Amino acid sequence: MALDHAENYTDNRRIRKITNNKKQYIDLLLLADEQEDMIDKYLERGEMFVLEDDGIKAECVITKEGDGIYELKNIAVSPDCQQKGYGKSLIEFLFSTYTDCNTMFVGTGDVPSSLTFYKKCGFTESHRIINFFVDNYDHPMFEDGKQLVDMVYLRRDR
Repeated sequence: MALDHAENYTDNRRIRKITNNKKQYIDLLLLADEQEDMIDKYLERGEMFVLEDDGIKAECVITKEGDGIYELKNIAVSPDCQQKGYGKSLIEFLFSTYTDCNTMFVGTGDVPSSLTFYKKCGFTESHRIINFFVDNYDHPMFEDGKQLVDMVYLRRDR
């Protein structure tokens, strides 16, 4: 498990764990999961981290799903800070912090930009949940102009 005050420094980047008032960071999380009641399902049971570099640039929520198994429930990078390594830094931080993590899962929409990002971070496709976005969200979800239907799960093994 992560330390209560986990911090990591890379250049001016600092990653810190958020233990209280997680909802104050909801705006960035909503970029990756735009329905707040879906975020509510994992926010309090998960551990949240923010990456700061002259302000908050990215954040994530991770949950422990079983012995050695974690799921990255949400990872979001501020739109003007994307493709600068912040998301990848968070993922690498999680792997170095959760030393008991043998497998990390992440679910995402079936769009090239997301799948390419996770594959560059060492994830491979695991399985799909058919109609996840249609069955679990109260409105049609779109990413990169494409309606999201199935949840694509990827995994990264240590």
